[in-house]
Amino acid sequence: MKVGVFGSEYQIEKQNLIKRLFEKLRSLGAEIYVDSLFYTFLTDALGYEPPMKGQITGDEFDLDVVLSIGGDGTFLRTAARVNKQDIPILGINTGRLGFLADVSNNEIEDTLEELFKNYYRIEERTLLRLHTEERTFKGYNYALNEIAILKRDTSSMITIHTSLNDEYLTSYQADGLVVATPTGSTAYSMSVNGPIILPQSNSIVLSPVAPHSLNVRPLVIPDSYTITLGVESRSRNFLIALDGHSEVFPVGIELKITKADYTTKVIKRYNHTFYQTLREKLMWGADARIK
Repeated sequence: MKVGVFGSEYQIEKQNLIKRLFEKLRSLGAEIYVDSLFYTFLTDALGYEPPMKGQITGDEFDLDVVLSIGGDGTFLRTAARVNKQDIPILGINTGRLGFLADVSNNEIEDTLEELFKNYYRIEERTLLRLHTEERTFKGYNYALNEIAILKRDTSSMITIHTSLNDEYLTSYQADGLVVATPTGSTAYSMSVNGPIILPQSNSIVLSPVAPHSLNVRPLVIPDSYTITLGVESRSRNFLIALDGHSEVFPVGIELKITKADYTTKVIKRYNHTFYQTLREKLMWGADARIK
């Protein structure tokens, strides 16, 4: 099995975990390829030379599976590198919450053994695509979690004129608007009181950020819809962030958001369900009185 390893460069304290992972891959007979930036981190910061067949330097690679070592941010960057290559990704969590990277420290060996026995399931996760006529978003214009339209350089709100399938919906007066996939419903959207949506739902959620109206609430729509946005701002510009990667855009540019024409394949253990993740990560049903 050809295995690609991508990772975060901010996890020096996790070096024992990383070494365990590589040693387990070696013992399973994996053909290991390591992202060049992660390889530099391993050798320079940790002084560790991982067992491997070669390095991954570009955005095209022939692999059977990809491992993402870090938190959900690392997983998002890894998914962007994989892009449309249809390679499934397994997230090893060395971060905090970890909804995408949900394999914990004590599950690494068992999970890798299951992987090599083909005992796992694959969830296909929807992405969003940003399209602009006047100016393109530099680089990768897809988002696995969310596309956020945000104010910039001023305390004043922005106005986001919003249409669905070319029919006017409303004009949000707010600090911003988060357009999220079901995967992103537990990320930025959740932090601004958006609903949690099951990963298998064919939906998109629009969650305003600090709206200047008590009547404005998050809205769930079918993922087949086209969302059209126009922004007004006193500063004459605003911020667009795709999974945290942001650029400044001038007002007057029309934005269109649609479902992407491909999905990200996420590897999950059979004994890991989304409901279990909610209970463990968000402590649903937890009682502080019970020790």
